[in-house]
This record gives sequence, C-alpha cells and structure tokens, in this order.
Amino acid sequence: MIVNLSQEHSLVSNWVSELRNVDIQGDRMRFRRNLERIGEIAAYEISKRMPYKVTEVPTPLGTHDSKILEQQPVLATILRAGLPMHNGMLNYFDRADNAFVSAYRKHHRDGSFEISLEYMSCPSLDNRIVIISDPMLATGASIVKTIQYMKDEGTPKEFHVVVAIACSVGIELIHRDCGEDIHIWCGDIDDELTAKGYIVPGLGDAGDLAFGTKNQS
Repeated sequence: MIVNLSQEHSLVSNWVSELRNVDIQGDRMRFRRNLERIGEIAAYEISKRMPYKVTEVPTPLGTHDSKILEQQPVLATILRAGLPMHNGMLNYFDRADNAFVSAYRKHHRDGSFEISLEYMSCPSLDNRIVIISDPMLATGASIVKTIQYMKDEGTPKEFHVVVAIACSVGIELIHRDCGEDIHIWCGDIDDELTAKGYIVPGLGDAGDLAFGTKNQS
C-alpha cells in the first residue's frame, strides 16, 4: 500500500511546499517543525488502520466503552535526519516503544556509495507493528537494509515507512526486496533521481537543513 498525502490538497501539501522552498529552508526551526507535523499526520492516519480493543473507562458520571489501541507500535527512525519526523510521531503515539538506527551513505572516492548500518537500539520486535520514519526515500537502500536487519532481529507483524518525499525508484526497490506488504506513507512522490542518488526536484539534504552541515567520512 502506498499513500501519497499530497495527492489531495491538505495542510500536508502546504508543509511539503515549505520544505522544498529554498527561500524558507534557511529557517531550521521551521524546517524541523514541518517534518514533525508530517510525522504527526502520518501517525494519525496509520492509527486508523491499527487493531483496537474496547475497554470500560470510568467517568465522573458512569462508565464508557472506549476504543483504544490493542498494542503500542515500535517507532523506528534513521539517524540523524529522521529525528524530527520521529518526534512528531511520538507526539501522537506517546506510549510507543522506540528504535534508533544509524544507517547512512558511506561514500567512496569514485562517487559511489554503500549503506553502512553500524548501530541499532530496539526493543523486541516480535509480533509488533514497526513504523520507520526518514524524511527522504531516494534509492530506498537505507530503508531496505533497515527492514532486513530488523527481520533478522525478530519477526515484526507489520511494517510502515513514513517519509516526507519519496522517489518512485525507492518505492519499487522496497517492494521488490522487502515485499509488497510494506506500507509506505509519503508527504509527496517525485519520479527522478540524480546520478548521485538525490531526489529531483526533492528538497536537498534533509539532515543538513534540519541540523547543519556535516563532515562526510
């Protein structure tokens, strides 16, 4: 399942337009907040599809049969760029367990790169709904490696991937290598990648725009 949250106009498409806009990107707080907002909306939409149970809740004047989540999800994010979206999702899934992954592009002198995954901190993933957030789904290699690593660590019940902007190339790779049952939620979808694996028109480097430039090792 693929959901493009900008397919119909909503506030999400406004926030995505601000993320893309070079005249607004210099405001790091606004950039992070827009990523956080998209994470919040995605969390709300995903929650509609999650199993729930009915529980009796006491009120000052009686009781009410209320619907609550049957189980809390595991919120996972790819450091460092994914942190704002992760915080947004955590604002809504405020009792969720959390996982953190250090997947990043390790560049070579010839311009090529490979995905290096050197660290993951996570709870038990067995029979859990896992929601992975990362602002950009470009080649899809980081998400694929993260999902495969998590499957080696346990047996998750379901995967959701939440991104601000996805490239159709990355979506195809995830479904080819990880299965058609991976749910992908996007703020918007672009169709082109540069030779270096950046989304066009995209928005640039989300991690740098959120947190500042870095030395690349």
